[in-house]
Amino acid sequence: MRIEILDTTLRDGEQTSGVSFAVQEKLSIASLLLEEIRVNRIEIASARVSDGEYEAVKKVAEWAARRGHLDKVEVLGFVDGTVSLDWIRNAGCRVVNLLCKGSYNHVVHQLRKTPEQHISDIRQVIAHAGKMEMTVNLYLEDWSNGMKNSPEYVFQIMDALRGEPVRRFMLPDTLGILGPQQTYDYCLQMTRRYPELHFDFHAHNDYDLAVANVYYAVEAGIRGIHTTVNGLGERAGNAPLSSVLAVLHDQLRAETTLVEPSVNRVSRVVESYSGVRIPSNKPVIGNNVFTQCAGIHADGDSKNNLYFNELLPERFGRRREYALGKTSGKANIRKNLEAIGIELDEESMRKVTRHIIELGDKKEIVTQDDLPYIISDVLKSDVTDARIKVLNYSLSLAHDLKPVASVKIEINGKQFEESSSGLGQYDAFMRSLRKIYTKQLKREFPHLTSYSVDIPPGGRTDAFVQTIITWNHRGAEFKTRGLDADQTLAAIKATVKMLNKIEEM
Repeated sequence: MRIEILDTTLRDGEQTSGVSFAVQEKLSIASLLLEEIRVNRIEIASARVSDGEYEAVKKVAEWAARRGHLDKVEVLGFVDGTVSLDWIRNAGCRVVNLLCKGSYNHVVHQLRKTPEQHISDIRQVIAHAGKMEMTVNLYLEDWSNGMKNSPEYVFQIMDALRGEPVRRFMLPDTLGILGPQQTYDYCLQMTRRYPELHFDFHAHNDYDLAVANVYYAVEAGIRGIHTTVNGLGERAGNAPLSSVLAVLHDQLRAETTLVEPSVNRVSRVVESYSGVRIPSNKPVIGNNVFTQCAGIHADGDSKNNLYFNELLPERFGRRREYALGKTSGKANIRKNLEAIGIELDEESMRKVTRHIIELGDKKEIVTQDDLPYIISDVLKSDVTDARIKVLNYSLSLAHDLKPVASVKIEINGKQFEESSSGLGQYDAFMRSLRKIYTKQLKREFPHLTSYSVDIPPGGRTDAFVQTIITWNHRGAEFKTRGLDADQTLAAIKATVKMLNKIEEM
């Protein structure tokens, strides 16, 4: 079973609220779809929309002609004599997707014509297209409601046009009303009644059933499927190319021309051009869909791939990741360590695992980029038995006022408290500590000689911050580290380690 894919990202996908592709973006997407993912056809515009759309279609048509793809480039046209045909042909295209009425309600209430009049108008456009050497595909707009409420009209128009030179009859669920069983029943009626014809199915996702409906349309004998990249489209969008690809290949064992490893990259390009973000949990292309969070899953992956399915990330230009957080176990951590080439003994692994779980309570996902910082924080800590603890602190920051810190610490079971202002929150915290040591304890307080901050790559605002502070105390120089998603708290953690360090000196 071979399925043909028409991608309509550049036409129906551009009807997404707020999405408008520039000419070069349209050209780029057309190239990616036809030459990288290798869909069979693309629908790039609607005729007569605007001068800008006309120029975009011309550019894409010129490129397609040079690359031998012109017969794969299609434009939506209307039953308007030769107006749409002239627009499409002058723009350089040769395939029109003629928008006809697929429900009785649309004919009588929108066109205010009889079915016979509409059929006559369609035949005239098809005849004009033939004289202009243009290929015609025919959309039956609102076909799903037509089959639901006026099937006799659908069969009337099909019986009248089945002998016309129409290459494909396209069956849209225009308002996204169908469920899987209805899709199967209606499509099966079409393929059984007109076995000699090629039918496309065009799904909308209003009930989040677009991909399921595609499945059942193919089961009913439909041989052409319409998609958009990332599911772009009006209202809730269309059937996403990435999900349709996976369902066709894995669930239906269908053959397509689609190149799986290209789908993720093309999805990211369209995400950038459209400004519509891909949800993290979107199948195949979402950021998190190949990330295992539970430690038991990572353990199972190491034991005969117990938690693998056919959706292997490598198929789609991705790789499997193992999230680090409060649900992590040693298996997750080992998988990440293997990826970055680090080995730990069992005791170190136990410490790192405990620390990651603690950090995961504060930060939903600890990434692989964070891992070296966590290991450094845990294994390079010089403190084994904390004699000094920060019991409480309050940091305030207000416009045009100096930050203020109030600090309460415990030293060998005894509590001390001070407040101070400073040039920054951490400076205010340090001034409060210094008051405790120099005024209350009458003790020397170390000098901070160097302060550095490291953030893992990636530019995330929730990245962990590793603060490394160099101290000098009575001529001895040493470093302490602190790690947290908050930079000030990371510095405070490094400072508490310093206080415990000097207790041993």
